[in-house]
Amino acid sequence: MTEEEIEQLKKKITRAMSGELNVGKVMKAEKRNHTRKIVDCVHICDLTSLSNYMVIAKEGIIVDASPVGFLLRVSRTDLVPEDLRGNLSLETLISQDVVLYLPQMNLDLDGQIIRAKHLGKGSYEIAINFGSYVPEYWRQCLIDLLPEPGEIEP
Repeated sequence: MTEEEIEQLKKKITRAMSGELNVGKVMKAEKRNHTRKIVDCVHICDLTSLSNYMVIAKEGIIVDASPVGFLLRVSRTDLVPEDLRGNLSLETLISQDVVLYLPQMNLDLDGQIIRAKHLGKGSYEIAINFGSYVPEYWRQCLIDLLPEPGEIEP
């Protein structure tokens, strides 16, 4: 880096720290650089917390995926802990390391919950990022193998 580039970087950092720059929006835009794939008919079983080995949800479906992570849709009736079933928010799950099973592929996946949102009518979306140690090429191959809508007949 040249001296001029270093000075420009220092100025940006100073502006960001003073609140002049909206760093949250910049980081959010940079975060999603992979295209998401809409997925069909991929069921999951036993979404389990790795911190206490408690099953969070009996089942759900993967609705979209990317090499960074995937999005699950879970019904309130499939939530196992009573405190989660009786609550509209799953915020307590954010940052938990989890593992889940894909019976159609005989595959265990693990990652970290980064977002949980109530969609209404007893349905939730749970976003999970793959574990950092999972190689990029493996994640990309998995995404390529997941079926698109209409690819598999019910």
